[in-house]
Amino acid sequence: MASKNGARTAYRSAISGKFVTAAQAKRSPNTTVKEKNPPPSKPRKR
Repeated sequence: MASKNGARTAYRSAISGKFVTAAQAKRSPNTTVKEKNPPPSKPRKR
């Protein structure tokens, strides 16, 4: 879910480094890391 500033919350496996779903993160809280990723920057106009 996006917050006010547009950052997205993602979950990553601490073992493999791959992204996992929120459900998987909830099942394995000891081996998952919650990250807040900033929104993509807008391309500059030339």
